[in-house]
Amino acid sequence: MGRYLLRRLANYLVLVVVAASLTYFLAGLSLNPRLKFEGRNPPVPEATITKTLDDYNMNPDTPVVIRFAHWAGDVAHGDLGRTIDGDSVNDDFGRRVGVSTRLLLLATLIGSVLGVAIGALGAIKQYRFFDRFSTLASFFVLAMPVFVIGVALKIGATALNDGTQTIKVLGEYDSQYAGQWGLDALVNRAQHMLLPALTLILVQVALYSRYQRSTMLDVLGSDFLRTARAKGLRRRAALVKHGLRTAILPVVPLLVYNIVLLFTGATFTEKTFGWHGMGELLVDSITKQDVNSVAAVGLFTAVLVLIAGLLSDLLYAALDPRVRVR
Repeated sequence: MGRYLLRRLANYLVLVVVAASLTYFLAGLSLNPRLKFEGRNPPVPEATITKTLDDYNMNPDTPVVIRFAHWAGDVAHGDLGRTIDGDSVNDDFGRRVGVSTRLLLLATLIGSVLGVAIGALGAIKQYRFFDRFSTLASFFVLAMPVFVIGVALKIGATALNDGTQTIKVLGEYDSQYAGQWGLDALVNRAQHMLLPALTLILVQVALYSRYQRSTMLDVLGSDFLRTARAKGLRRRAALVKHGLRTAILPVVPLLVYNIVLLFTGATFTEKTFGWHGMGELLVDSITKQDVNSVAAVGLFTAVLVLIAGLLSDLLYAALDPRVRVR
């Protein structure tokens, strides 16, 4: 088992290096940071622009291979470089990762657990009211773009507030609670988190429930379930201990990868509700022609894929004894 995980880790590390390198070359060749400084009034001297871009290691006149070597050397020492605005990429990343974590961690855990439970229950109660209702609701949610769901929730919350501010519709917290983590500040952050978290939960429940229902239906008529019942195991215990444990195996990669990669994929949710997280950073970096930030997001995403792969392997090993004997 240990040897199997070490082999997988080595493979993932190679993929991280390749993915991060390709992301940098793609950003370095396609983005033009010089556009950030051109067209200003009063105009910025050309020599000043060139020196600034050289200092930030983003001068498009420098061969991309040389820029990559400089960037990779800094990354090896824990320095992700400077943004196009001259700020530290490390500092910006630390803040935005914290924002995304607060928003996504609870929402993804609730969404994945509810999605698996609803999908499994829908398969057990196939063609009954619960199954038909959950199927219709899931397809309704999946057919709507994420930002439409977010805007609809904002409109509904505004109507429910009726002039009050019980449910916050924009931002991470009120300005007076910046940097505070007392009881009042936590309540305020929870009020702000409600709508974006609910948006993510709805989408994930709809997605996971469809996959889990399909895989659960595949195992309901299996021989091992009938054998478990014949040995005296109650139906509920047999379904949970043997049926669900087997049915969740094909869904594990989807669960893990989707949960981890939401850190850079919740762009519409963050934009809709004014949360300045990793998804927003990716869009803003491309718009600003910020090569270093785009490359850092690519590196971060590659590391997330590594983590997701290892978590998926560990969950497989915990759920499937055949993996543990390799």
